[in-house]
Amino acid sequence: MKRGDVVEPSPLPLRQGVVAVIRRGEQFLVIRRSQHVRAPGMHCFPGGTIEPGESEEEALCRELLEELALSARPLKLLWRSVTPWNVALAWWLAEIDADTTIDANPLEVEAFHWLTASEIRDLPQLLASNLEFLAAWESGAIEFE
Repeated sequence: MKRGDVVEPSPLPLRQGVVAVIRRGEQFLVIRRSQHVRAPGMHCFPGGTIEPGESEEEALCRELLEELALSARPLKLLWRSVTPWNVALAWWLAEIDADTTIDANPLEVEAFHWLTASEIRDLPQLLASNLEFLAAWESGAIEFE
């Protein structure tokens, strides 16, 4: 390397994640992350890291079981995004039975809520990727049907 050469920082390793979009009418299932996980205390849609050898659908189901004791059915890939932390996210529409009881794992989730898009936008400490998802949905770039 010669004097004056610019050294570019190496990019963060790309991680793969999955996000569950679960709706009841006009409301979405949103969690507040526990203090024991990455981005503690932040609000977001449920989800997490895709483990080696897992499909996106398998990771979605596993994460919902771990976080909320939910059995879910992945229905449709809705959107893909990459966070500023270089995590590639797959956003999946999923469904749960209407009478399902949610049981938040305190090691993963402090609280959960059913909120409208407007209510989600007003949450303190909302992960930016969630705002981007809502904006894409409202612009028509994402369709649930």
